[in-house]
Amino acid sequence: MTDTEQPASVHELAQVNIARLKSPLDSPQLKDFVDALDPVNAMADASDGFVWRLQESSGNATDVPVLGDEWLIVNLSTWRDADALTSFMYRGRHRELLSRRREFFERLKEAVTALWWVPAGHRPTVAEAEERLLHLRSHGPTEHAFTLQRPFPPGKARPEAGG
Repeated sequence: MTDTEQPASVHELAQVNIARLKSPLDSPQLKDFVDALDPVNAMADASDGFVWRLQESSGNATDVPVLGDEWLIVNLSTWRDADALTSFMYRGRHRELLSRRREFFERLKEAVTALWWVPAGHRPTVAEAEERLLHLRSHGPTEHAFTLQRPFPPGKARPEAGG
């Protein structure tokens, strides 16, 4: 390893966020959002610190069921760390869509985003992400599931049993 190389991390930051659609994905009200999916996903894929994201053959995860609600969509990904994730979230086209989220999605009272540490190379499942989000809703930020506002350092990161 040279002086400029960083050792590979043993942990990656998993993140899940969900959103409840105001209209069907094929509606005119969601056209701007749907049209931006591929460019925003390509931007994420090329971002420094991006590791993996849940996707189907369409290139996105809008058809993946979450929490038994057909109006919810899920975004699930892993990143090198919180700095890499926030760097992506608050720039470019993603930032523009984030500022318009109330046009596309209902405002939910409970937490819609959860973070947790996983062993490097682990790919979280939707079931694991649902469990982490529900844990955050029930217990607030803990090492098990937390937020960007109340982060926890990597500990004994491990996937959920069966995950």
